[in-house]
Amino acid sequence: MWRMGTKFGLIFAASIATSTAIADQLTRPKTPWLLGDWRGARTYLFEHGIDFQLGYVNELAGNARGGIKRWTDYADQAQIGVTLNLERLIGLHDALFQITFTQRTGRNLVDDAGLDTLQLVQEVYGRGQTVRLSEFWFSQKYFGGLIDWKVGRMGVGDDFASFSCVFQNLTFCGSPPGNLVGYYIFNWPVSQWASRVKLDFNSVYLQVGAYDQNQRYQGERQAALPVFFPNSTGVLTIAELGWLPKFGNGSLPARFKFGGWYSTSAADDVVLDVNGTFSAITGLPPRLDRGLYGAYFNFEQQITRTSAEISDAGLSVFLNAVIADRKTAVTDFQMAAGLIFKGPFNMRPKDSIAVAVGTTHVNGRLAEVQALQNALGLGPVGVQHSEYVIEAHYAFAVADGLLLRPNLQYIIDPGGIREKDDVLVVGLKTSAFF
Repeated sequence: MWRMGTKFGLIFAASIATSTAIADQLTRPKTPWLLGDWRGARTYLFEHGIDFQLGYVNELAGNARGGIKRWTDYADQAQIGVTLNLERLIGLHDALFQITFTQRTGRNLVDDAGLDTLQLVQEVYGRGQTVRLSEFWFSQKYFGGLIDWKVGRMGVGDDFASFSCVFQNLTFCGSPPGNLVGYYIFNWPVSQWASRVKLDFNSVYLQVGAYDQNQRYQGERQAALPVFFPNSTGVLTIAELGWLPKFGNGSLPARFKFGGWYSTSAADDVVLDVNGTFSAITGLPPRLDRGLYGAYFNFEQQITRTSAEISDAGLSVFLNAVIADRKTAVTDFQMAAGLIFKGPFNMRPKDSIAVAVGTTHVNGRLAEVQALQNALGLGPVGVQHSEYVIEAHYAFAVADGLLLRPNLQYIIDPGGIREKDDVLVVGLKTSAFF
């Protein structure tokens, strides 16, 4: 990694259509860059099969209330990658190859201030503060885009239950299944060997993926190499049905996604030990349960459009919900909803205002055992239920490619424990694309 003031990295991304040949698309992606077009060099490279950009994210957070002490932390992420349009480069029709590295550094306010929340207040933190190979895949389309095949190293959330990350609290950021059961569904920046096949019927699609299950993908040894770790524990299979209608004479897009997964791996039972009694009472090792599963729903809809030039200007809404099996998932349900209004003022057409509310629920089986521990005098332990989060932010489009999002996060019953003081976090999320 290299530095310019603060660390930043290089991401390469591609822009392709679903029904026309990649080679026919010679228009530069409309991506704002702080460093501009390099006197036309970026457009030239894109037209010849190489598309790239520079990116950096930094998240500051300080707790004004809650936790064991007042503290302020930062976490950041830099990325470097390249996407190659293989049709333009070597004539391989409708084919792409992508490689992306990430590096995360910084500190976690949840740990340092003793917030004990279920979800991070700095979503960019986690998965090891190290350099990782986050993408290393090949994809190709067949029959005019009807079939889209992808294979290589990638994360589940790259293709399934994918969701934007404009908020700073993890409740509202990224693919929800990975937020709920991240011990075996790995979101960005972790990648694993996988393959995905998608049938695309324009406004309707169906896709299925299979992902190698191995905890070593989360580790830091050889994290930057495209290695296949031995002794895998199983296979994660996931399917998603999507509907992408456009209302308002095509000006108001929507996304409906329904999905589910099943893993052949095993995980610790939430409460039972090897003998089928409560491990918190006996102190014996937990029982292993094989077969991990869950389902999710994602909805996004643009409600109004306030600008003819900016397609996403106006009010949009979203709703995410995910549920996981009660055998092994400590947190077994999450729901989040929000409003995003882009272009709130005529003089600030690229700014936005957003607010979201969400909840993460702790498995009721665990709460029952915690209550039993207290009744037997083995406590006191907190009895966990649900954590509730509210976040609001204003996004300042300072310049092309630079966004500042000051935010407030209010967390009720942190950790799902009613007796704990609520948490108020003041944050600042900076996103730069160079």
